[in-house]
Amino acid sequence: MPTVRDIRAMAGEETITMLTAYDAPTAAVADEAGIDILLIGDSVGNTALGYDSTLPVTVDEIASRTGAVARATDDALVVADMPFLSFGVDDAESIENCGRMLKEADADAVKLESGPHTVELTERLAQLGIPVMAHLGLTPQQVKSVGYARQGTTPDAAEEILELAHAHEDAGAFSLVLEHVPANLAARVTEELEIPTIGIGAGSDCDGQVLVVDDVLGMSDYTPPFATQFGDVRSEMESAISSYREAVENGEFPAEEHSHVEEDLDSLY
Repeated sequence: MPTVRDIRAMAGEETITMLTAYDAPTAAVADEAGIDILLIGDSVGNTALGYDSTLPVTVDEIASRTGAVARATDDALVVADMPFLSFGVDDAESIENCGRMLKEADADAVKLESGPHTVELTERLAQLGIPVMAHLGLTPQQVKSVGYARQGTTPDAAEEILELAHAHEDAGAFSLVLEHVPANLAARVTEELEIPTIGIGAGSDCDGQVLVVDDVLGMSDYTPPFATQFGDVRSEMESAISSYREAVENGEFPAEEHSHVEEDLDSLY
């Protein structure tokens, strides 16, 4: 299993692949496919828990899903995405919540949607042995403030992202997610940092890429403009479930080979 040091060393040397996972079966498949990092994203709120956004996701929900992914993973680095208001409000509570992901759920690191308020926290977590993946650009937990618009599109906004990227690297973050920012901004951040950048909607110059697994598999009703469906699992599921329903309704399932008759019970019938 790679360590955060291994991931950090991949910057500029090897392309990093990262994918979200929310359950053991998906994690096992992604792990066997050679994905470097599995992220238990708070996107589980939209993809698996039926929420309209990531905001309602709780620490308990992330911890439960992280444990499931960690138990099914042998080779990938497991990163728990800290949900809204689980960090950045009270330092002691933030540290406790992040530490719980490593201590109880067996994560290897945590991811924080970052800003000026997370620089000192990142440093403290790193000092305590809790590796931090920072996240700049579009941060969905700020949806009520900024929506889902591309970030860093003005010189001032781009400079702020660059400064925050350096600040989090200096604070001890081992990697940085850049989401929905101009490709030329992501390229500059990648060039200036020593830690790896992992892009999502940030162009091809980042050290790695991450997508939501539901988008990759074709499970989503809506695919973001920066994502691509690499499969059509939703159609396969619809076909299989429809076939099952039809087989039950017309009496084809269960067939004789799906049942067992105990001869010692013949006297009961």
